[in-house]
Amino acid sequence: MKFGLFMMPAHSHNDNPTLAFERDLQLIEYTESLGFDEFWVGEHHSGGWENIPSPEIFLAAACSRTKRIRLGTAVINLPYHHPFHVAERMAFLDHLTYGRLMMGCGPGVLGPDIQLFDLDPSDLRPMMNESVDIILKLFREDGLVSYEGNYWKINDMEIQVKSYQSPHLPVYLVSSGSGNSIKVAAERGLPVISAAFTLPGAMALSDQWQAYEKIATDSGHTVNRNDWRVGNIAIYLADTTEKAYEDVANGALGEINQYTFNAGGKPTFEAYPGQPASEITFEQIVEQRGWIVGDPDHCVRRIKELEEETGGFGGLLMLTTEWTSTQNWYRSLELFARYVMPHFKGSLKGIHNSYERMVEDNRLGR
Repeated sequence: MKFGLFMMPAHSHNDNPTLAFERDLQLIEYTESLGFDEFWVGEHHSGGWENIPSPEIFLAAACSRTKRIRLGTAVINLPYHHPFHVAERMAFLDHLTYGRLMMGCGPGVLGPDIQLFDLDPSDLRPMMNESVDIILKLFREDGLVSYEGNYWKINDMEIQVKSYQSPHLPVYLVSSGSGNSIKVAAERGLPVISAAFTLPGAMALSDQWQAYEKIATDSGHTVNRNDWRVGNIAIYLADTTEKAYEDVANGALGEINQYTFNAGGKPTFEAYPGQPASEITFEQIVEQRGWIVGDPDHCVRRIKELEEETGGFGGLLMLTTEWTSTQNWYRSLELFARYVMPHFKGSLKGIHNSYERMVEDNRLGR
């Protein structure tokens, strides 16, 4: 299994953005030093908290400070951009990263962003679908490309700098469980990132792979669970569960009340329609969202449960947060890298076998 981080980001609207961006870049360097495999960054334009407007520019800075970790956009909101520009910039950035780039796409879900660009919410997914097709044509076809859709049109265009990776950089669609991204990705043979938490009425996480695999097979594509990412799950570890809750409960509730609820997300946190914000506790959110807050052993158990629930996946993407001090957050990541990741990468098998043989030899007096 591969492990990565997903950065919205979420910084307080009172925080110095220059310093916040520098912390974000340092975080990527730190996670690379711990052996994490991937780092994904989102795009937002309003609301004051999620303040990286261009993940590709941010990742261009990150690639100059890292050497191994793979870098992804999660997501580029395709309805906000002309598809030619997206394809050209991503193929260019693929060269700057020496082939470490991954492209995650989505329709855009943040209400203030959709309002900012004066888009009809019902148009977002069909706009994304057309944009994906244009981008794939530009990536996959040689020579001039034309496409005429309901939302996008290109006539005799070609990106002159093709992807560093062959045949092109990986293109992921991100699914919140609505079914559209699952269908579009499967029909085109593209991999998927599924949010660990899905909204009421959406396709359950445990059902998404089955639906995706069937559509892909019917469309003539062979898909592999190793390419499936499960993401956007908050994970925080400390030496004890009590310490973990103590570290992040207040910070998480502060962000959710100040930002998420004001951005229109309160209904997704309610135990029943109209539940007062004052009644929504951190414990309720952890349970409802499937967050993992506790010690490393608890984390190992929960990831194994998630594997059993889904039938298995190839990568887990942890949500980055600033609910506690940088020192505490770095300690949580260190605990995860030292005591959780080895269980799922197989790196402890030989060590455990060797130790058990030594213990048995000592018992037998050898």
